[in-house]
Amino acid sequence: MTARGWFLFSLMSVIWGIPYLMIKVAVEGMSPSGVVFVRCALGAVLLLPFALRQGGLGRVLRTHWRPMLVFAGLEILGPWWTLTDAERHLSSSTSGLLIAAVPILGLVASRAFGRYLGAAEHLGARRLTGLGLGLAGVAVLTVPHLSGGDAWSLTEVLITALGYATAPLIVARHLKQVSTLQLIAPCLALAAVVYAPAAAATWPATAPTAQVWVSLAGLGVVCTALAFVVFLELIREAGPTRAVVFTYVNPAVAVGAGVAFLGEPLTAGILLSFGLILAGSFLATGAAGAGASSPRTEGPAETRDLADERPGSPSSRI
Repeated sequence: MTARGWFLFSLMSVIWGIPYLMIKVAVEGMSPSGVVFVRCALGAVLLLPFALRQGGLGRVLRTHWRPMLVFAGLEILGPWWTLTDAERHLSSSTSGLLIAAVPILGLVASRAFGRYLGAAEHLGARRLTGLGLGLAGVAVLTVPHLSGGDAWSLTEVLITALGYATAPLIVARHLKQVSTLQLIAPCLALAAVVYAPAAAATWPATAPTAQVWVSLAGLGVVCTALAFVVFLELIREAGPTRAVVFTYVNPAVAVGAGVAFLGEPLTAGILLSFGLILAGSFLATGAAGAGASSPRTEGPAETRDLADERPGSPSSRI
């Protein structure tokens, strides 16, 4: 990989590793609906011009509006709110590690629903081992919290992860020919419209602090709009397979950021769960033979989709 490729790789490792920290800060001064609205609105404003520039956005919306609506619900409308609401009670480290279980849940979702969507996954010994390790990591992380008041927040993060894991199945079946920008930009715009009333109703009476505004700006500009642009460039530079490897680094960045900037504890349980989830994701998303080719291909605008990967492979979309 070239020096430019390594730079983009390092940038993506950070960009999609820090949103948990930013969400944790932002939700201290604004409601979950307000956080989601600002993030989606900023992302839509910045990405829509590029999506329009590709041409044919109206045709894409007319042709694919149904699966795009389902994708928006599974990827953004539901998950971004549940994740943000959960971080009112959970540490950013815990949230980041639980989201790292997306590949594990993706494998289960693909196995359960893939035959209806034409994207079923074969479970060999390697993937079953990865599935077991990943679920063990989730258990190590969640069980200590179940006796307290965080059970619902943990459930919200797992709901988020399930949405992230299921959404690629919709893409694989119905949206393979839609480019990344023309898929994401309208979905962000829709989410902003949906959350606008709730954001207005829960807008804080006093102005949020500078830290909250910086976090909101970072979520919308850096972790949403810039992230997708950089990701596209990384895919062009390094190829779709190597491009998604950075997602294995994201959980470490999430934990490190929480420890360094928020003083969150780095416990033995966190380290153990990180190792189990990482190993499980690696094994569960490994190639299962010649039949494990990717269902996601280049879009019509000569750009790769979000990731040329199997449904449920690590994406760290947050």
